[in-house]
Amino acid sequence: MKIERQQVGTVDVFTPVGALVDQDGEKFTQTLLARLKSANPRVVVSMHEVPYMDSAALTGLLDATDELGDRAMSLSLARVTSGCREILELTGLAHRFRFFEDVQDAVRSFL
Repeated sequence: MKIERQQVGTVDVFTPVGALVDQDGEKFTQTLLARLKSANPRVVVSMHEVPYMDSAALTGLLDATDELGDRAMSLSLARVTSGCREILELTGLAHRFRFFEDVQDAVRSFL
């Protein structure tokens, strides 16, 4: 699995490439949580390259949301694939995230 990272102003955009399952999901979760421990946890996860995620990856995204919730923030997800969006909706967890159609709108939400 590859995780692309781009800095847009003070916001980090993470783009995991491939399904978030097994060790790849764990690696992504560790990378994301490490970034959220910083003083400026402005992060957008662009999910257009993620066709599927398993329960471990979903738990990782929830852990990230909880980490941000302690700072009165929430995790911003951009360009979520229909498969991943369906997983979030079917589990009743979609309301825990902020969804954006494109990365630029997600980045602008921090201004």
